[in-house]
Amino acid sequence: MHAISQTLAQELGANTAQVNAAIQLLDEGATVPFIARYRKEVTGGLDDGQLRNLDQRLTYLRELEDRRTTIISSIQEQGKLTEALHQQLNEADTKTRLEDLYLPYKQKRVTKGQLAINAGLEPLADKLLAHPELDPDTAAQDFINPELKFNDSKAVLEGAKYILMERFAQDAELISQVRQHLQQNAALEAKVIAGKEQEGLKFKDYFNYSEKIAKIPSHRALALLRGRNEGVLQLSLNSDPEREDTTLPSTGETLIARFMQVNQMTANPWLKSVVQWTWRIKLLMQLENELITSLREQAEIEAIEVFAKNLTDLLMAAPGGAKVTLALDPGLRTGVKVAVVDTTGKLLAYSTIYPHAPRNDWQGALAELSQLCQQHGVEIISIGNGTASRETDQLVADLIKAKPELRLTKIMVSEAGASVYSASELAAKEFPDLDVSIRGAVSIARRLQDPLAELVKIEPKAIGVGQYQHDVNQTLLAKKLDGVVEDCVNAVGVDVNTASAALLAHVAGLNSTIAQNIVDYRDENGIFVDRSQLKKVARLGPKAFQQCAGFLRIQGGKNPLDASAVHPEAYPVVKAIIQQSNLQISELMGNPQALKSVNPKDFVNDDFGLPTISDIFKELEKPGRDPRPEFKTATFKEGVNTIKDLQPEMILEGVVTNVANFGAFVDIGVHQDGLVHISALSDKFVSDPREVVKAGQIVKVKVIEVDVPRKRISLTMKLHQSAPNAGASAPKQPRKNKPQQSRSPALTNNAFADAFNKAKSKR
Repeated sequence: MHAISQTLAQELGANTAQVNAAIQLLDEGATVPFIARYRKEVTGGLDDGQLRNLDQRLTYLRELEDRRTTIISSIQEQGKLTEALHQQLNEADTKTRLEDLYLPYKQKRVTKGQLAINAGLEPLADKLLAHPELDPDTAAQDFINPELKFNDSKAVLEGAKYILMERFAQDAELISQVRQHLQQNAALEAKVIAGKEQEGLKFKDYFNYSEKIAKIPSHRALALLRGRNEGVLQLSLNSDPEREDTTLPSTGETLIARFMQVNQMTANPWLKSVVQWTWRIKLLMQLENELITSLREQAEIEAIEVFAKNLTDLLMAAPGGAKVTLALDPGLRTGVKVAVVDTTGKLLAYSTIYPHAPRNDWQGALAELSQLCQQHGVEIISIGNGTASRETDQLVADLIKAKPELRLTKIMVSEAGASVYSASELAAKEFPDLDVSIRGAVSIARRLQDPLAELVKIEPKAIGVGQYQHDVNQTLLAKKLDGVVEDCVNAVGVDVNTASAALLAHVAGLNSTIAQNIVDYRDENGIFVDRSQLKKVARLGPKAFQQCAGFLRIQGGKNPLDASAVHPEAYPVVKAIIQQSNLQISELMGNPQALKSVNPKDFVNDDFGLPTISDIFKELEKPGRDPRPEFKTATFKEGVNTIKDLQPEMILEGVVTNVANFGAFVDIGVHQDGLVHISALSDKFVSDPREVVKAGQIVKVKVIEVDVPRKRISLTMKLHQSAPNAGASAPKQPRKNKPQQSRSPALTNNAFADAFNKAKSKR
């Protein structure tokens, strides 16, 4: 345990005392949000990001220790555990290194080398290796054994070869040397499978591709692997991509020969064949699979991180606020679905209008919208950004122009995942008698009012801000995204009297059962007026109350502190502050001047240190503050409704919908997101697009290229950058070994762009 703590401390840049305290809290069932917010003294101020990493690595390191114990026990039972091997096993810091050391002792099926050893050929193998001057055929004569099917010298030498091949292919030090060489120098090569050129056109950038495996970014790795999985690409590892003379031994063979102490220049043909076979038949195949698997795993981790960051940005987007909202879910033949919700998101009215083809009832639609807005006091109109969104946006523009006295504002919002929510069990329970299409409109209204509260009802993967999200490890993805949702929900806080069970379920210490129990208690007994009432909720015990109480808010309750992030356990501290300041709690909260007259250090005691006291003062200064940014909206250019309306040099306003490692996708209101390549994000060098943009951000972009048949839009945020000539040809196929990122951004990462756009079209 001490070794684990030291490792974690080094990785997190913390000390072992902090790590041990965090581990103890996690083992006791404390949640990451609770520890990060209310146990700063205990952990020395570890934040939620550090705690998430600690939790993840703790699991890995504990599994490593369990596996180490099992392996040591197994080798010990075999009577083969030497002091040197024991030390190597104890020093192994990865599962890979541990398994390398265990490989020679692992129980496995009988191999050709083992059969040869059983036939007594090991002395011959050792002799031929130690004395390369011997004639192998002559030396083999004494080991011929027809009873064991070693009928002649050829069979005997074949057996001796397998003994040495298997011995060295299982040597941890040699494996480590060869692996290191491949990791640093090998190239992954891709070729199109004959006859798959048209079917796999989206992978055409990889039809004749080679790049060092150490330099392949995650999105490119996942594109290559998807191409292989779809039967379009054939992948292989070139261990020496820069070797020009293929008649000379490869670096892998050289490393093996050096390790075996075989001189490749003077060795006899039999020894050379041992080296070659050890490389080609054993190590190369074994390590090729391992490195491609490792590439996939690392790419998945990076892709999951990209998804997590985009999801964080989306969930923490600015809320429109408690306004009566009319939502429009655009459609053509099936009409535009209309829903009106009150300031709390409660459905007031719904309808369907048909302003577009084939009915074209524009005036009738305007009349109905006007009537609904007047009747319910609508303040803001939320328009989904799907099919017919720009036409519907024009309809609302006409309404605003015709009825200025209504003082309406229109906003285009992402409808990603709305259809998933509308068909979910949760939506069916909330609106059992409502058509699924109307449920989608309700979701579009609510996500404008409070994106976080509405989007938590949708499985994160359905929101569509991921990179190859269906190709990555689904268990790891789900765990990561669940953590993101939990952190976002608890960072904002939840009104216990208005929150849905879906939102409450993500509060620290709660689960779906307790969340539903809170809603049921609220329905049966009325609103909560005091945090202590939570203790009466079924299955919400002392531990759950400790974890959740600080994140649940009660507006207008008996105690003003219940509307803040001050935890009930710290209420005595606030009472002491009140006594010293000679002010009522209502006079103290939101009064920075009064708080400045009190010294936080005066309230430090054995239970609460200065970090917690400082947090209490900040919360009293701005009680219930929302960490999300100010609400802003993008304005799409009039007359630019489809991709055909775009022209190079146009400057447009748009909303970032997704950020990938190679750039950002931007919605500019033409039903097809454009790509701002990483090289076009800024005049300065950008290593990570998230340094410049994030999902939900409003940006100005210039159109660089438009490919209408392929539905590709290339944009730049460098507004001074000139677009190429309209008739310019597409970029040529990249040369071998040239990283794909260096090409023109217009056609970069086609496989990912296709996958992303396909996912958006299904919403």
